[in-house]
Formats: sequence, C-alpha cells, structure tokens
Amino acid sequence: MELLASGSDADVYAVSDTEVVRTYRAQVDARPETVVMRHVARHGYPVPAVHRVDGRDLWLERLHGPMMLTAVVDGTLGPGEAGATLADLHHRLHALPPPQGTPAGERLLHLDLHPANVMMTGRGPVVIDWRNARTGPPDLDVALSALILAQVALDPDLSADLSAAAREALASFLAAVGGDPLSELDGAVARRRADRNQTPAETGRLAAAAGLVRASLP
Repeated sequence: MELLASGSDADVYAVSDTEVVRTYRAQVDARPETVVMRHVARHGYPVPAVHRVDGRDLWLERLHGPMMLTAVVDGTLGPGEAGATLADLHHRLHALPPPQGTPAGERLLHLDLHPANVMMTGRGPVVIDWRNARTGPPDLDVALSALILAQVALDPDLSADLSAAAREALASFLAAVGGDPLSELDGAVARRRADRNQTPAETGRLAAAAGLVRASLP
C-alpha cells in the first residue's frame, strides 16, 4: 500500500481511490475515535466516512484535496480565509448535540483543530484526526486552536512570510470565533505542555504563544 501521510503517532496508507487505512504505531484501540466520528457525521458535520475498525487500524473514506495548511502555503487559500474557516468549523462542532451523558454546559471538542487537520475537498473542508476528541468547555477547544496557530507564528525556522500568514490566520480566527478563549488559555497551555509529541523547543515557546493569543484578540 502507498504511504500517503505520517503524523506524530499514526500513518495513513492508500487502500484504493476511495479508501485509506489509518494505522497507529502503538497498540491502541481506535474504536473510541470511530464512535466520535460516527456521532458527528450523523449530525451532518464534515468528517471522513468510517468503513470499519480493527484494533489500531481504522479504514476511512479517502479524501481528495490538499490540507488547509498546504493550501495556505501554496497561496490557493488566504490565511484570513483559513482562520475564518477554522472558526466556522468550531461553531458547527460546538452546536452539535453532545454525546449522551455529557455534563451540562459541555460540548464535544476536537482538541486538535488546526490547518494540518483540515482537508480542503470538493465538498468543502473536512476535519480529520479525532484521536484527542473529548467533551468539555468549547472555549478550551478554541484556546487550543489559537495557541497552536500562535506557536507556528513564533517558530524561528519559518520564513517571515509564513510567520506573517500564521499571525493573520490567528487574528482572523479569533475575530470570527467569539467566546472567551482567555478563560481556558491556561488549560490549553497545560495540555500542550503535557503533549508528548511537543519538542522542547515547542514547549519553550508556549508562554510567548499564549502572549500572542492575548495580543491578537479583537
């Protein structure tokens, strides 16, 4: 099978023109992820169709189109439009009925919704990688997306143009998403700091990234 993409903890292989298999490198159970994806799909949220799951292997609809990140980098999608699209995806997700038994005031959260986890397809943006999805306060989801964009904007290895694009996407996202992300920003920082996939350099930029989020609010 052809390797299509590799993430921090999983690889995606082409099975056919219409199907891929996402395989986790560790021995994890992918079934909880499929429960979330099928839940949001039933309510019309844009996710890949789930075909089947077996342990750490998840067979999914194959999406055709670039990542949002790629579209911004190659100039086919403006960073301001990318930020507004991310905000709309948050609004739509947090408006869905949460899973049964969710505490009052909590909603279903993606907790990793950023331009590398959105595919720009012929049917519109589609959100992938639901491994981190949980219920909780929507402002935490928003704060995490903003923090990730801010970390990218402050990456010293990026060109000035890409850094500026990340800042523009962040400002556009915060202007459109609303809510009170500052109320959950400390929690978002703590989650990113505890993320084993973060490098020491990335965690070292978290305080500055949180400051950029605060400075970028309308």
